[in-house]
Amino acid sequence: MSSQPTDIADAEQAAQRRAGLLAGVGAYAIWGLMPLYFKLLGHVSPFEIVAHRVIWSVAFLAIVLAAMRQYRAFVAIFSQPRILAALALSAVLIGINWLVYIWAVDTDHVVAASLGYFLNPLVNVLLGTLVLKEVLRRRQAVAIGIAAAGVALLAIGEWQTLWISLALAISFAFYGLVRKLTPVPSTSGLAVETLVLCAPALALVSFYAAQGTLAFGEDRWVTLGLIGTGALTSIPLILFAISARALPLVTLGLMQYIAPSLQFLCGVFLFGEPMSAGRWGSFLLIWVALALFVWDSLSGARARRRTLA
Repeated sequence: MSSQPTDIADAEQAAQRRAGLLAGVGAYAIWGLMPLYFKLLGHVSPFEIVAHRVIWSVAFLAIVLAAMRQYRAFVAIFSQPRILAALALSAVLIGINWLVYIWAVDTDHVVAASLGYFLNPLVNVLLGTLVLKEVLRRRQAVAIGIAAAGVALLAIGEWQTLWISLALAISFAFYGLVRKLTPVPSTSGLAVETLVLCAPALALVSFYAAQGTLAFGEDRWVTLGLIGTGALTSIPLILFAISARALPLVTLGLMQYIAPSLQFLCGVFLFGEPMSAGRWGSFLLIWVALALFVWDSLSGARARRRTLA
């Protein structure tokens, strides 16, 4: 009988892990398949798509905050100037990331975008070393060196699209760094970020309307698609937050490669983007770097478990 509470606790933890795993796969799958959605809005300006993404995210998150009863945490942010300033900075960074990504999809550079997100974890490690003074392990240093060689190879043959990959990797890495150092709930933080971007987004939509070039309202499906960007933006972030609370960091770290892998497959096999020898060579080097990075992460996790045992 004494083991019954332990069995119940173990069952609850297992259920939480399963829910976290499903939520994480769902989040990264949505991010990975986003090019398919944005391709449906291909004739809409990337600037207008980002503007609607911001506006409808504010509306969607208002409903989510009400349902989750998190309005108090949301309002409290506005009485903390340092946190508000940090979220304003992260809003600019995620806005840049969204704009570059949608522009890349719109101009048939999905493979270059996927490369940016393959590079992202390595840029995160580099930032952790330079900014947070974390110790760079030997295998991590070798992985970053191999990835740098891959970027250099791409720069030689395809420098025209290299900026897309670097802009996405760097903007998202700095966004993650700012959010890591800003102690706010994920949903409330995202709500503040989108609210910060809402005024320029509304101004941009008003400008397009005055010029007679606003896509919103011209076609029912495009209009619904633009409205849907709010849910498309918010749902994977909420799923990711659920997953982050339920899963070990190593598991979460391995799952992050689902999104760029799906983006890469979409770019090559669905959209028929060309893959030159230089591009294949660059991806191969970066995949080797990521394999080394994953190996190091798994080895570190096993070593920590042995230490705790």
